[in-house]
Amino acid sequence: MTKRMNARFAVARAGMGRVWEVLPSRLCVLLLCLCMAPVFGRAAGLTLEDITRRAYAAKSVYGVRPMQDGERYSSLVDGRRIVAFSFRTGKQADVLFDVANTKGDVRLDHIEGYILSPDEQHILIQTQTVPIYRHSFTAVYYLYNVRNRTLVPLSDGGPQEVPAFSPDGTMVAFVRGGNLFLVRLLFNNAETQVTKDGAFNKIINGKPDWVNEEEFSFARAFDFNADNTMLAWIRYDETAVKEFSFPWYKGLEPAKAQYADYPGEYRYKYPIAGEVNSTVTVLTYDIKSRVTRQMKLPLDADGYVPRIKFTSDANRLCILTQNRHQDRLDIYMANPRSTECKLVVRDEVKPYITEEPYKNLSFHPGGFVLMSERSGFNHLYLYDLNGTMRRQLTKGDFVVTDYYGYDDRTGECFYAADAEGPQYKAVYKTDAKGRVTKLSAQKGTNTAVFSASHKYFMNVYSNITTPPVTTLNDAGGKVLTTLEDNNSLKLKVEGLGLSKPEFFTFTTDEGAQLNGYMLKPVGFDASKRYPVVMFQYSGPGSQQVIDSWWAGNCGGCLFEHYLAQEGFICVCVDGRGTGGRGAAWEKQTYQHLGLLEAKDQVETALWLARQPFVDKDHIGIWGWSYGGYMTLMSMMEGRPVFYAGVAVAPVTSYRYYDSVYTERFMRTPKENPAGYDDSPLTRAAQLNGRLLICHGSADDNVHFRNTAELTEALVQADKPFHQLVYTNRNHGISGGNTRLHLYKSIVRWFEEGLK
Repeated sequence: MTKRMNARFAVARAGMGRVWEVLPSRLCVLLLCLCMAPVFGRAAGLTLEDITRRAYAAKSVYGVRPMQDGERYSSLVDGRRIVAFSFRTGKQADVLFDVANTKGDVRLDHIEGYILSPDEQHILIQTQTVPIYRHSFTAVYYLYNVRNRTLVPLSDGGPQEVPAFSPDGTMVAFVRGGNLFLVRLLFNNAETQVTKDGAFNKIINGKPDWVNEEEFSFARAFDFNADNTMLAWIRYDETAVKEFSFPWYKGLEPAKAQYADYPGEYRYKYPIAGEVNSTVTVLTYDIKSRVTRQMKLPLDADGYVPRIKFTSDANRLCILTQNRHQDRLDIYMANPRSTECKLVVRDEVKPYITEEPYKNLSFHPGGFVLMSERSGFNHLYLYDLNGTMRRQLTKGDFVVTDYYGYDDRTGECFYAADAEGPQYKAVYKTDAKGRVTKLSAQKGTNTAVFSASHKYFMNVYSNITTPPVTTLNDAGGKVLTTLEDNNSLKLKVEGLGLSKPEFFTFTTDEGAQLNGYMLKPVGFDASKRYPVVMFQYSGPGSQQVIDSWWAGNCGGCLFEHYLAQEGFICVCVDGRGTGGRGAAWEKQTYQHLGLLEAKDQVETALWLARQPFVDKDHIGIWGWSYGGYMTLMSMMEGRPVFYAGVAVAPVTSYRYYDSVYTERFMRTPKENPAGYDDSPLTRAAQLNGRLLICHGSADDNVHFRNTAELTEALVQADKPFHQLVYTNRNHGISGGNTRLHLYKSIVRWFEEGLK
């Protein structure tokens, strides 16, 4: 469940922690485009069919990669071409690849992704992609020579995972079947199998197991050194990890014909809280001598290795480790040949360290930049390769949300932060003297991609009513050209005559100041009383109350607008434990997940009930993943303020959720039994309101087990409820007509329960 569901990442991650999980957690949950259309038809206005068929989809620039010359970027165009564009003008500078203009026996009609070699003379072309988990997938890759336009298979041994070029572009490493392989371009693409012990549900080389991938947010666990002589990787021994399984049925869209007569099952390693994790080791391979060595890493027996990365020094391999409590981050420099490891930085942050440091760790020729909450707010720190801190790059009572790069020549650092308030994000640079310049012009949500020279950047701006606007800017922030303004979409949405979301703040009876937004029906009459539907995610570090086009459950809050169209007031509030307000605010839920968050949603309902335009007897709540968990905890909080609720793919006991995520916030069940025992399962008898529970039967993240155990607890407590199970669907609950059916069911539930 990570911030994936985080609205900052919008529909990017679906998960519970992650509702965005497949979609892409934890807030990976959804910004899923949870939008819906009228269950009872209308002659005009928003319809669920239009929303789910992407009639209101925003346009963007896809597959952007800054190029080495610092003047150009590449982009995937129409799924058929890879084109180089000028960072200064936005105009096409070159066509790097075109499916219609290649040599060789391979013929493609489209591609799904690409990887440029460091010298940009070769491109790995991604096709036939098959998702595995949130970040991982298999694909069939082809090697394309830019100069002679030849296209050949990377390997004939089957689909590959996480391929990467060596720094000189003469080799490609990849993973297949839990083993690491090496292809040498200068030797007629000769393929060498580096490891041979890989086996499903036992040993994995070069890519993480399920829980490490999900909770440390990465898919590739190997790297080349700077002089192309060594390969390093993380090896995961998951033999002792217990298996989890779920059934496969024949189903439809797609149908699994192999299970037409008897169901099948999928089994994989999934460590729940307090159970055994994979044993991890770090190894290196001398490409010339073919010698494999294990690093002498002083790692706790149950510790983690969230990342490895070679530095600009070919003899220094950076290894990041964490203890199981995840309140200590150690950075080691390892010699890949001698195997000796030296601790250079120890960052201890109580009560836990978020995933941001290892997601944002970045090296430059003279050292590296580390992100840390040691000051109480997420900031950037500059170190040399020996671990000596040169200076703190950013300071203040605000959160650095994204790190874009450090320029060794000028001492300038580029990043994004919420210095204007937790619901906003702007792009900044700080110079060698600590002077800060805001580079993005408009207030709302801004993200950037910088050129290799840092002379230019691509900025994507939006706010809660403005679709994404993509511009090219110079180093001072001046807009050079607009690539996409989504003006036609803006006019189309404005033509619907929708109401404007309103941001608000209120203080609970416990003294917590909470931020939210509200959508009122068109033609709102303050003398009337309206039913309310509250949506929330509420997970640690997540944010839903943001001034972004990706707020809510679809671009432009269109699902909320649909509900408003049907006569509901829609409200979203970020309670205690959410992100954007510093460590003290975010971490006050430590060891008691769900307690304060539920109180804050109940307090929100009570505050709403005091508003003269709210029907206090008809307030509902819903959420997905962590938001589903919070829906349950809030409806079982003890104060009967919710009259209907929908919990989608909810965790119902953190004893059932994965070790890394859960223990980060709760420690183990043995250490914190009281925290674990306060759950929807133990609160079942306190349920108030009409409850609908929805879950996919093949959810690899928040297992259907959670719903199965809750429904049994509700039955034994003699509590009525309704349940929808979606056959063969994962945490994202999509495919065929599934999403449409789910949203119609949610809307119908509120139509029947709150009106």
